[in-house]
Amino acid sequence: MSQYEDFTIDQGADQVLQLELVDKNGAKKSLTGYSVAAQIRKTYSSSDSDAVTFSSQIASPASDGVLNLTLTNSQTNAMKAGRYVYDVEISYQDSSSNTIIERILEGQITLSPSVTRT
Repeated sequence: MSQYEDFTIDQGADQVLQLELVDKNGAKKSLTGYSVAAQIRKTYSSSDSDAVTFSSQIASPASDGVLNLTLTNSQTNAMKAGRYVYDVEISYQDSSSNTIIERILEGQITLSPSVTRT
């Protein structure tokens, strides 16, 4: 089961969320061989064309269990201020070449409106 966390981010600003993953024993979760995907949508049922995709990267070394999720100022500026839903998934291929997907984080993001226009 994923963790639930709400965030507030600023419209028109670059945003970086750094996640440090640990296993059930509190040790760093190695992300070697994993990939990551994360999106924001206005609602859970919003169409794919309405989704905003985080640039997602596993930090080096992958054995440290750190991932970075980034939204550019252009992405946040194009979004309307308000409340959104998001989730973050990691995936890997098992020994039988099946893709295993695990949702690690989900919640709501409130996009606070920007006053300054550049």
